[in-house]
Amino acid sequence: MATTNAYPILPDGDTGFTVEAASMKFGPGMLAELGNDAKVLGMRRVALFTDPIVATIAPFGAALDSLKAAGLDVVVYDRCRVEPTSASFLDAAAFAREGGFDGYISIGGGSVIDTAKAANLYATHPADFLAYVNKPLGEGRPVPGPVKPHIACPTTCGTGSETTGVAIFDHVEKQVKTGISSRYLRPNLAVVDPRTIDSLPPGVIASTGFDVLTHAIESHTARPYRSRPRPDSANPRPPYQGANPWSDIGSLQAIRLGGTYLERAVNDPDDEEARDALMFAATLAGLAFGNAGVHIPHAMSYSVAGMNHRFTAIGYEKADPMVPHGISVVLNAPAAFRFTGPAAPERHLRAAEALGAEVRGVSPGDGGAVLAARLISMMKATHLPNGLSALGYGEADISGLVQGAMAQQRLLTIAPRPVTEEDLRGLYADAMRYW
Repeated sequence: MATTNAYPILPDGDTGFTVEAASMKFGPGMLAELGNDAKVLGMRRVALFTDPIVATIAPFGAALDSLKAAGLDVVVYDRCRVEPTSASFLDAAAFAREGGFDGYISIGGGSVIDTAKAANLYATHPADFLAYVNKPLGEGRPVPGPVKPHIACPTTCGTGSETTGVAIFDHVEKQVKTGISSRYLRPNLAVVDPRTIDSLPPGVIASTGFDVLTHAIESHTARPYRSRPRPDSANPRPPYQGANPWSDIGSLQAIRLGGTYLERAVNDPDDEEARDALMFAATLAGLAFGNAGVHIPHAMSYSVAGMNHRFTAIGYEKADPMVPHGISVVLNAPAAFRFTGPAAPERHLRAAEALGAEVRGVSPGDGGAVLAARLISMMKATHLPNGLSALGYGEADISGLVQGAMAQQRLLTIAPRPVTEEDLRGLYADAMRYW
């Protein structure tokens, strides 16, 4: 791996940061107020996005009853795919275009919320599918303006998609995940009801919970916002701005909550306190990474998931074989944080302490290693796969994994140190097995 070369603070670098946070309601029973929330946003004919499993749970029924009681014309789209693909996005977009909707509501995990974002976009601003997809896999065309109102209601404790302007999908033909990113895709309101996760299997809690933690740790250890050039009219401030004082507030508290409650939530299905705390942590982490950004673990994850449609994770037995997003991310995280630790030692040590690691007498230079060790301990305690080899990957797959990760420059440039192809080869090799 290359010698550490942290991004310097530029003399003419940015001196400010922008906060565009989503509105939020949080608390048990909040979905029963959804009808009034939709009317306040001017909705009359509503596209309600969900998936076949979520459509059967009681909180979904309460939400639908509330919408109908408010006199809204509601059409349910329940074909959202777990880990959406380009094909499933296109199917949802066709439904949205034909429906003549003036508002969108998504009730489900990040896959459902992202599908609703994409459908709303392509119905409001029709274009070729790849027009808005991030470069280099797509054109990266800017979204031309606002879309229809969207209320996002998460039913997993992980993605934070209810607070971000990002929609992720599996580009099956390219064997890699990518996405669409725009401030206009951020939902107008996040309604977070912790009762929606009461029936989640422990394996799903583990996967989505580790997505929370990696979001938060990546945000906190991202390159500083002052290391970017000062924006001007030709190069405005990007959605992912780098670590800043505002994002640090949410990321650190999300790490603390995850370190305290994730193992409890996975190993005791009756621990409502733990699951409620993880739901709040997910939203905090979403607010943080939607502003600061995520970096190496997420960039590596997109090829880990995109190249593997054979794995069945614990808790996902009813879904098609695939690598759930949280697992595809966290299996890279210990290796990545060992690599980035020297570039931001104090931040890695602070994250390790927030996660519950013992840091008395530990020098900042060891922060990345201590953080990685704490994550590995939590992965073992929550029955996660032991590295990428447990998914079926080996040395022969590293070149393909690296190629997919290198396509994620929007994320890699947020890391606290530059990342080369050779670095990624070493990181994937390090992530093959942890214990």
